[in-house]
Amino acid sequence: MNKLEIKKRIEKLRSEIEKYRYAYHVLDKSLISDAALDSLKNELEKLEREFPDLITSDSPTQRVGGAPLEKFEKVRHTAPMMSIFDAFSPLDMRDWEKRLKKIMPGQKFDYYAELKMDGLAVALIYEKGGFVLGATRGDGEIGEDVTQNLKTIEAIPLVLRRPEKQELKNIGLSEEAIKKLYQAINNGRLEARGEAIISTKVFAELNKLYKKQGRAELANPRNAAAGSIRQLDSKLTAERRLDCHIYSLATDLGLKYHEQEHELAKLLGFKVLKQNKYCKNLEEAIKFHNYWENHRDKVPFECDGAVIVVNNLNLWPKLGIVGKGPRYMMAYKFAAEQATTVVEDVVWQVGRTGVLTPTAHLKPVKVYGVTVSRATLHNLDEIRRLSLKIGDTVIIERAGDVIPKVVKVLPNLRVGSEKEIKVPKQCPMCSGGVEKVASEVAFRCINKKCYAVNLRNLTHWASRNAMDVEGLGPKIIEQLYKEGLVKDISDFFKLTAGDLKPLERFAEKSAENLVAAIAARKEVDLARFIYSLGIRHVGEESALALAKHFGSLEKIKNAGQDEINSIYDFGEVMAKSAYEWFHDKHNLDLLARLEAAGVKIKSLKLSSKNTKLAGKIFVLTGSLEKLTRDQAKAKIRELGGDISSSVSTNTDYVVAGAEPGSKLEKAQKLGVKVIDEGEFMKLIS
Repeated sequence: MNKLEIKKRIEKLRSEIEKYRYAYHVLDKSLISDAALDSLKNELEKLEREFPDLITSDSPTQRVGGAPLEKFEKVRHTAPMMSIFDAFSPLDMRDWEKRLKKIMPGQKFDYYAELKMDGLAVALIYEKGGFVLGATRGDGEIGEDVTQNLKTIEAIPLVLRRPEKQELKNIGLSEEAIKKLYQAINNGRLEARGEAIISTKVFAELNKLYKKQGRAELANPRNAAAGSIRQLDSKLTAERRLDCHIYSLATDLGLKYHEQEHELAKLLGFKVLKQNKYCKNLEEAIKFHNYWENHRDKVPFECDGAVIVVNNLNLWPKLGIVGKGPRYMMAYKFAAEQATTVVEDVVWQVGRTGVLTPTAHLKPVKVYGVTVSRATLHNLDEIRRLSLKIGDTVIIERAGDVIPKVVKVLPNLRVGSEKEIKVPKQCPMCSGGVEKVASEVAFRCINKKCYAVNLRNLTHWASRNAMDVEGLGPKIIEQLYKEGLVKDISDFFKLTAGDLKPLERFAEKSAENLVAAIAARKEVDLARFIYSLGIRHVGEESALALAKHFGSLEKIKNAGQDEINSIYDFGEVMAKSAYEWFHDKHNLDLLARLEAAGVKIKSLKLSSKNTKLAGKIFVLTGSLEKLTRDQAKAKIRELGGDISSSVSTNTDYVVAGAEPGSKLEKAQKLGVKVIDEGEFMKLIS
């Protein structure tokens, strides 16, 4: 064959292989044996190897990349990949529909019900019909470029199928929608979103193989899918034989119904879930959920619920978004998986403020595909509520990624050797005394030099919302603490690169970088500084209130408890805690050492242009659409206003978003001015 004939042969082979891929993965039809398909792929690979200039990025041979990547690049999504709100009962679902009808009175809703896959959400971008970019969800705004790994998934087409016009009319597409679609395929951009998963069958086969090879087995299908997508070497991803189902088209193609997105995705060459179903009303959607909850064993992948979606796409903008989730869909979760096991011990851990928290050590048991050996018990009151003893057989529950918890004790299985659970009289970390906190359920270590308390205080100081020291994470801090280089926060500023270089995890450059990062925090805002001290009961809001009221650290140190208590939204407990901290000799010595180390605290000053809301007190209730709660608070503070968590006669404005709580009723009773989001936006503009 000459070069032109070889090129035509290559094109025909690619077209034929794609036809068989579409039939197998999308239509569930096997038109050719695996051996015959492998033979076609081998011929294509051989021809491309002989003529590398004829290789194209959309060739089936290019699904697995060459050299591993060094890192994943960040990708900003064209539109946010949002979270979905959860429902756990028919009542939750009916309440959801009531809220929809409250927003759109008289509107009848129909739904599209989908199985909720438990994998990794991905976005797939096609330009001129070719697959050019695949990204993970990330934080919803920014994900990671995992194109090469997604190419290894046979269910993802490298080139979009161009449906016939009649096929598109058969699923109800208008002439305008068909025109938009062809433009997107021929010369534009089209984005599909779906879930990358590992089927339960493949998961079992991989673990059987890995066990035979002496390799570490995969924990569960969901983690395995996520881990596979984030492999820098696409050969390892290909080994996992991932699958992918599409559940939406993020490109505006003028479709009328969400159901059409699934039908069109299938015509474009994507795999969609055949179990999904149109439901004419909510009761049908609830029945869909109940059926699949009872038949989970028939689903070939991990499934933790049903996603119920308002089918009419024209209603979506009117229903809007609350926070990071849309109002027009709800994840109706299946009942959490439970298992029974034995409580072998209860270990008390020490937190940043010295509070002791009990953790149950369990006989290892698998729950929701994960081996669980610990569960949270919260506090002694919870232990008493459960009537829990060491040695008890208990029911534990784990829903998705939620920390396992003990939900019930089975007392009839006791044998008489079970032991009462008691709060230790001495701190398990430093052997210091333990006392009950007045008016609370908590017990606390009273040793101010407690190892655990100090370590967590140091970690809090360096954390993002406090001093935000880059590179100073919990493991590094513990290492510095154990080496005796850091005993309190002032010691961080004494560190030199020479101190760090001999330590594990440090090289010359990393040591210099950390010292520089700490030095960059020598000048700090008063509010951030107060929060970084880890004063009990004083969070970010309280720290800001202290900074705004007093303006400088010296004034806070000289203030009486009554004056601190007079700050709006400060209670007696909070005021007492702040007063005692700033009048404790140990803490005053620490502040002196920080000053000697060169730490400069910037007093809080409001510029004249930022006093529009000075003296005004705001309370936020309900969900805002245009701003997150944190953004709204930041804007109020920026303009000189104050924020309170409770409504009183001192409150100037209650900002009521969607689904406001009891704060709205209280405001109305007290005659406090209530404004909606539109009025609030005008106020802060």
